[in-house]
Amino acid sequence: MLKIRNNMNARPVLGVLFDLDGVVIDTEKLYTRFWMEAARELGHPMTLEQALQMRSLGRGPSQEKLDSFFGPGVLDYDTLRARRIERMDAFIAVHGVEEKPGIRALLALLQEKGIPCAITSSSSVPLIREHLGNLGLLDYFTALCSGKDVPKGKPAPDIYLHGAATIGVAPENCLAIEDSPAGIEAAWRAGCMAVIVPDQDQPGEEVLSRSFAKADSLFDVMELL
Repeated sequence: MLKIRNNMNARPVLGVLFDLDGVVIDTEKLYTRFWMEAARELGHPMTLEQALQMRSLGRGPSQEKLDSFFGPGVLDYDTLRARRIERMDAFIAVHGVEEKPGIRALLALLQEKGIPCAITSSSSVPLIREHLGNLGLLDYFTALCSGKDVPKGKPAPDIYLHGAATIGVAPENCLAIEDSPAGIEAAWRAGCMAVIVPDQDQPGEEVLSRSFAKADSLFDVMELL
């Protein structure tokens, strides 16, 4: 089901910007699992609610979250992230990753209509390219944009401004497909038409107020094109 939250902001869709994890590939559940495992191994157990709050955040906001969870300076983000990457990479090496339902159909429709699209993710470009290449999705994307290429990560708008500029489309004419509060805030601050496609939990009213639309699946997003 698709629900338009703010029809007053409807504009022609000339480009689409995709978050990667939890939107294109079904990895957000792995991030949650391995944030929790890494934190536990380092002696600071993290709740599911806390792990969900880590989604899509850049380095600075992530450290601020950890400080709010455990106290200032108690758990270092870089140390935790390194442990999470080690555990998660080992899992993916054995089990691989899956694409999210509807992504291939949505990308094919964008290609048919000649609408450019880009990945706008906190992940590195080599990792983005590896996952998309393994799934046979790489050629659908005009550009791959990483939070590591901009001054500030999500929830700052930098990655979405960069993504829109890279595909040559004004932010206000871009759909931004997201699953996390930080991602929706980043897209909203950039002036994009932010679309929330919930993955692990349902969005609160603050997230919905910043969303142009809420879609139950990527199949529903096709109705916006």
